[in-house]
Amino acid sequence: MALPPEAAHSLSLFGLRILPRSGSNFVDPILETDVFGLFFKTPIGIAAGYDKDAKVPSALFDIGFGFVEVGTLTPKPQIGNPKPRIFRLKKDFAVINRLGFNNQGYEVALDSLNACPKGRRPGVLGINIGANKNSTEPISDYVLGIEKFAPQADYFTINISSPNTPGLRDLQAKDQLTKLVGAVSRALKKSNLGRKKTPLLIKIAPDLGTTQLGDIVDIALKFKVDGLIISNTTITRPGSLLSSEKNESGGLSGQPLFDMSTALLAEAYRLSKGKLTLIGVGGVANAQQAYQKILNGASLVQLYTGLVYEGPGLANEISKGLATLLLEGGFKSISEAVGKGIDG
Repeated sequence: MALPPEAAHSLSLFGLRILPRSGSNFVDPILETDVFGLFFKTPIGIAAGYDKDAKVPSALFDIGFGFVEVGTLTPKPQIGNPKPRIFRLKKDFAVINRLGFNNQGYEVALDSLNACPKGRRPGVLGINIGANKNSTEPISDYVLGIEKFAPQADYFTINISSPNTPGLRDLQAKDQLTKLVGAVSRALKKSNLGRKKTPLLIKIAPDLGTTQLGDIVDIALKFKVDGLIISNTTITRPGSLLSSEKNESGGLSGQPLFDMSTALLAEAYRLSKGKLTLIGVGGVANAQQAYQKILNGASLVQLYTGLVYEGPGLANEISKGLATLLLEGGFKSISEAVGKGIDG
């Protein structure tokens, strides 16, 4: 970790593009699962934010991820917020970022994905879309993303929860979200003509109250959204933080987010009565934490910050440990374990 965080991230992407990979990933039938009509070899995926421009999805499958979510992508390229904008909180196994949807735009990502088309991928590819910072019609940005990437996406995520784009989290409010999900759903239905339905997910913040979470669940069920990703980074700062960088502005991820995001996950599972597919993300860095996400309602699990501290072998390590934990828990599959840790 001698390099600055953003330089280290860029170097890791470069390394994945050029270095040979063994492809000898851990496999076990107990990890296989079918979720919203898609087959996953393992429920462990990498969250949006790592491969922002869809440069290395194939390489990420090769190091053990069952699914890869690229982005967040915006219609026009944008450089994001001024540097420095990523901070390692080493004492807390956490990261604060205020990147601001830095990416090269829809067209560059589309060119990358066209080199790795649907039929040749060894795993599931999600495309996470957002709005440009200076957009005057943010809903139109999401609709354009659906139209652009419909032939390439195995599923879509609409990101309305990053704390680093001013006004973006306002889209989580009931009226705004109703308009957004309605517009995106119509665009997706139109884009799916002649093709299998593409699942749609919403990525939400961990800082929501119960009423707002309930509104989001109701809207998702009303529009037949396939699921929620819980959760994005938090703007709160737990009193337990030890690192000197803890007061930097931006979204906090990693270990301090685990309990908060898992509690929200469980509440969403209760509110939806298990009718929404949930992806648990936030603070996952080992098999036990992935297992806890599943017991608290997650059908799939994502990670990102854990890679910063545990390295590229983490996905395989978690898959191996998770298979053991499922067997020890008396489960024959992932789906059997979903929500079994929630009382009532």
